[in-house]
Amino acid sequence: MPESDAGRHLQNQLEILIQDFRRSTEPPMPVFVVHAQENRDDDAVAGMVRQLYAGQEAHGTRCAVVQDAYEGSTEVRRAAALVRALSDPRRWGGPKAVYRRYAFPRLRLVHAIDDAVAALGDSWPTPAPGTPEAGQDQRQRLLNELAQQRWRPKNTARWRSGLPLFDMAHILPASLVTVLAALLARSEWYMAVGSGLVFLLLLTVLNYVLPGRAPIFLWLRRESRWFMTTTFLRAADQEESTEVSLLRPVRSWKAIAARAYDVAEALTAGGDFHLQLCVLALREDLRDNHRRWSWDLRGFKRPRPPMLFLPHADDRNGGIELIRAVSDVRSRRSELDPLLVVAAVRTHDVQRLERSVVQTAPVPETAPPTFGVRLRTWYREWGRNLRAEQSPSRERSVLPWVMKIPLPHDQLGPVEEGRPHLRASARPTLARLVWALHTLVLVIALLSAGTVMRADALQDRYCSASVLTANRDSRREQGPDGRTECIGVATDEVRFADWLPAPEPGDDVKALTAGDETPWTVADLEGRITRQNADVLARHAGKYVTVVYAGPLSADTSAGSSLVKGAEELAGVYLAQAVINENSSVKLRVLIANGGVDLGHQEEMAKAIAAYAAHDPTVVGVVGTGRDLKSSRATTRTLMEAGLPVVSGTNSATYLPREFANWFSLAATDEWQTRQLGLIAAQLRRPDRRQYALVLARDTARTDDLYTDEQARYGQEMLRRQGFTPLPQRRYTLSGGKPELRSHAQEICRGGRVPSVVYFAGRVEDIDPLMTQLGTEPGCAGKPLAILTGDDLSKADFAGGGHSVAPEVTLYHAALAELETAATMTAFYQDAAQHLPGVRGHRLRYDSPALASGQTALAHDATRALFWAATRGDRPQSRASTWVNLRSVKIEGMATGTIDFTGAPLYGDRTGHSIVLKKVSRAHDGTSETRVLCNRTAGDTKRLTRQECRIR
Repeated sequence: MPESDAGRHLQNQLEILIQDFRRSTEPPMPVFVVHAQENRDDDAVAGMVRQLYAGQEAHGTRCAVVQDAYEGSTEVRRAAALVRALSDPRRWGGPKAVYRRYAFPRLRLVHAIDDAVAALGDSWPTPAPGTPEAGQDQRQRLLNELAQQRWRPKNTARWRSGLPLFDMAHILPASLVTVLAALLARSEWYMAVGSGLVFLLLLTVLNYVLPGRAPIFLWLRRESRWFMTTTFLRAADQEESTEVSLLRPVRSWKAIAARAYDVAEALTAGGDFHLQLCVLALREDLRDNHRRWSWDLRGFKRPRPPMLFLPHADDRNGGIELIRAVSDVRSRRSELDPLLVVAAVRTHDVQRLERSVVQTAPVPETAPPTFGVRLRTWYREWGRNLRAEQSPSRERSVLPWVMKIPLPHDQLGPVEEGRPHLRASARPTLARLVWALHTLVLVIALLSAGTVMRADALQDRYCSASVLTANRDSRREQGPDGRTECIGVATDEVRFADWLPAPEPGDDVKALTAGDETPWTVADLEGRITRQNADVLARHAGKYVTVVYAGPLSADTSAGSSLVKGAEELAGVYLAQAVINENSSVKLRVLIANGGVDLGHQEEMAKAIAAYAAHDPTVVGVVGTGRDLKSSRATTRTLMEAGLPVVSGTNSATYLPREFANWFSLAATDEWQTRQLGLIAAQLRRPDRRQYALVLARDTARTDDLYTDEQARYGQEMLRRQGFTPLPQRRYTLSGGKPELRSHAQEICRGGRVPSVVYFAGRVEDIDPLMTQLGTEPGCAGKPLAILTGDDLSKADFAGGGHSVAPEVTLYHAALAELETAATMTAFYQDAAQHLPGVRGHRLRYDSPALASGQTALAHDATRALFWAATRGDRPQSRASTWVNLRSVKIEGMATGTIDFTGAPLYGDRTGHSIVLKKVSRAHDGTSETRVLCNRTAGDTKRLTRQECRIR
């Protein structure tokens, strides 16, 4: 603390100004010039200024003190050298100063130009005739020198903290933008970080290694923007542009080069310009260092203004010229700056500071005021007169920002013990606590943790996700075997084939990849459909419609569920797309949607389709949903509410066309199928005796299967109508994916009422275990038994040896597609041989193993029907128009016959379904023989008769 009474009062006045500065009142900061009234007290005044410096440094004020003499040919040059010394951040602030060090980029730029001029010598910019420099471009000479200096003052550290990051104020943000762009493009995190590091390394090399170059982004630096926009440097006759712009680097660089040349020429002329430019740059740097609304809120974190202490302001260190320059520059500028100067001058130098606020001695009073009161009165008077004193018309108004304070001898003695002194609040500001490094570390830690958690959540929820984003058209769901399934619509890079398990050696699970039973795989078809879609989008924008195939494209490794259905249906959809795009002016784009194993997640799939269709108006309808499940109502309702019609090839649900106007199916309904099987049951009934019949169905209590329940219900009703005595319905369960039929076979075959007809409401994969039990169980083995079943058995390959029937057992089943009769009137098989993978170049027939089940044909025909409705008039239609147009669809020459929806009533059953009734029996050599009893192609509405479907 100051040891004199005058020092204590000056300290109090400084603290009052600091408190006002802290409260954001922006008080004008004078240049306090203190001097002794008597020559003998000059050293005491200088000592008091040093004490003030020590006291402010102890309070945490950023202070600089000038105690050295500086070199220079004139006092102005020495003053400029003094300002240059102040550009060292280490000169400001001791260990108690808050926040980080000051930065002086503007002042350093001025010094860089000054050093370049000094390096070019006295001959620049007018070298002597005949010298090598005389024939050179003088502006280019200056720019070359600045480039060699990297636009920095000479003899300054090139790196900061030993790392090449000094000029990275724009390179680092550019690298950050690169990382964010890579993340938003859903690249892997290591690709994003790697691209950012490579970009950072490239810019670092360009910025530092290449010799003779100006730093990258020079025109975007804050010092360059100040350099080009300050009116202090703008000449009245300036013709070249002074604009700096992010989007015009070349033009900005030319403007900076022109301004640097003008400033360099002015520096060579000497005079006060150099000193005033340095003071202006120092002032602007300090203003920027205390700018409140900066990105780091540094003005809020530095609540105390910077102070410059000059214990001896004289001609040796240029202190007096500095005081004059500060006052002159402030008078020319309209902004306040935070610098507070406290200088001590010797008594004989006071006259060099021409004016003071105190022009005459105050009138004596009865009780003279104390020095502290007088000091505050002088400050208020100085503040009131400041506006007028800066007026250029004011006579002898030279130093309006200087407040001279004469110190009497009695105020320089030791201060009395216990006298109080003021201190501005030292409480940390809110910005220092909240917007600080520790807060940043905490926020980064929280954001990093949140980002990792979000990335994990996205990875766990969606099929394709990066750190920040995800493809929300498809989601991960758990399958029946515990494996993860990808459910939803495949867009962008999502491929459902990538989620299929690979078969392991010795694994007896059937059809894991569908390659076991079809010549193609899901991966083959997805790749071909993707290429077709890419061509449509690239070459036929605005001239296409989009159809979504919704099917089962997952495999259950635990239950032996086959992927053949999904693979065969997808092949039909692709075949229709390939033929349409080859021959139609309006193209077809196909999106693939997966409903999981046996469509177990079809509700989620339907929601994903509806969500996608909401922002893609080209989606006109859905093909597929080919299994009748308890969730089929909700699935169809979701698609109906989205305005999407559904054309199914194989879903035989009876209730869907009766409840939903958007439902169109090529498959004969379960109720109608069982009525046709009744023609066979009638021939098995002997009216002369009682015959028992039994419905054996798979247990669906824990499944979503509704097809089995409908088959069992309609089969039971049919057997009753044909005069059989029905036995109690039996339900078998699955264990490890295999049906438990042994106990049922024992009770059926060993009881007193052995059925002669069994209606099997099960799945194709259960038929072999059933035949095994019936062929070995006493009471049934070797005795005639007829089994009736629905269309699911059409997927069995009896002719190829894939399945067999037990001795004396005859199997009668329905099939949804009559292919043989329609084969002569369709190009389906020639198109399949040309386009489908794995069969290209082969001769295909209706009974070829790859096509015999009819799944591919039905999916193909459904796609063709939906496309026809969506392109009526050879123009793309809206989904609403497509829905309406479907009721006028009539297409001949399809794989299953004629697809005709013209007679389909709203909320009712239509006619004209394709149907086949087949008989499978055991031959003498143990193989199975299949014979078609009767059939109808699609579009044929003539009823089947008992005579036509004779079993013998």
